[in-house]
Amino acid sequence: MFDLLVKNVQDIKGNPLEIGIKSGKIVDLGERLQGEAKEVFNAEGAYVSAGWIDSHVHCFEMMDLYYDYPDEIGVATGVTTVIDAGSSGEANIKDFYELAKKAKTNVFALLNISKHGIVTQDELSDLSLVDEAKNIARIQELPEFIVGIKARMSKTVIGQNGIIPLQMAKKLQSKVNLPLMVHIGSAPPKLEDILQELEAGDIVTHCFNGKENGILATSDEIKDFALEAYRRGIIFDIGHGTDSFNFKVAEIARKKEVSAQSISTDIYIRNRKNGPVYDLATTLSKLLKVGYSLEELISAVTTAPAKNFNLANKGSLEVGKDGDLTFFKLEDKQEKLVDSNGNVQQSEQILSPVACTVAGTLYQEREKK
Repeated sequence: MFDLLVKNVQDIKGNPLEIGIKSGKIVDLGERLQGEAKEVFNAEGAYVSAGWIDSHVHCFEMMDLYYDYPDEIGVATGVTTVIDAGSSGEANIKDFYELAKKAKTNVFALLNISKHGIVTQDELSDLSLVDEAKNIARIQELPEFIVGIKARMSKTVIGQNGIIPLQMAKKLQSKVNLPLMVHIGSAPPKLEDILQELEAGDIVTHCFNGKENGILATSDEIKDFALEAYRRGIIFDIGHGTDSFNFKVAEIARKKEVSAQSISTDIYIRNRKNGPVYDLATTLSKLLKVGYSLEELISAVTTAPAKNFNLANKGSLEVGKDGDLTFFKLEDKQEKLVDSNGNVQQSEQILSPVACTVAGTLYQEREKK
């Protein structure tokens, strides 16, 4: 007997599908399944994918600068897994872990290499706060929670330290063998210097920001060094945020065959409530407008982040994977979409979540206000 039987859904290619979940895992998939179930969910023709993963959020609710509540940006919006991108450091990530365990949404974290995380905007201006031994100890203590490390490499964060914090992050990475996510923004340091330090598999978030120190040259061409980094396997992640996604940059990059491999929000309470982020579905709808296919969009919030952060039991619709599913519709709807710089595009279609499951427990998507 299934704990949950999902009926009347379609995969992203439009094929009819039913899904059986038992003991938190997907145990059967097929056009029509046989068997009894404790609970049946009729999704009324919605699309279904593996549960959406937002791989750049800020959801440590005890912080002041950037914070939110995991379930407000998670299951309430069709997102089954969130990865907090460096809100906390070795001094406070255990407190975050204790809170995160109470969430309905799956919560993981990237350890900020600075002791306290983002308590102040300039957490990497004082390098005495970066303690490699303590970072390693904390990673070893919380191996199921800490799935990567984070370094924010922009002017307001690093003070006078230039590229040194990134070099410290790379040294730490070599010892703990975890993914590294790097925030880019205004210089210093120069984007070219950042990318030179990175290797295939490293993740650059805010990849389509509209800043002078971004990937786009004044000639509206992708800077040669950025193109080279992309081609040698640096992972480009959206990380929309309050100030880090620009339609023009995304559109030009798309035309030059530079696509974001992962799509994330950099969401926290202010840009969720006041915009321009709101939720992951809105961010996906913006990339749909730029020209990404439905298959590309869903891969960028399922398969790609699961691979990037070694979440082996998530990211695909397969027997044996976690029973995390997102149900959504692709609606013909004109809606105003605004990027981080106030530029407006009108949607033709939007992605609209209707429900999700985490380990087979069903959550209905909250109505937008």
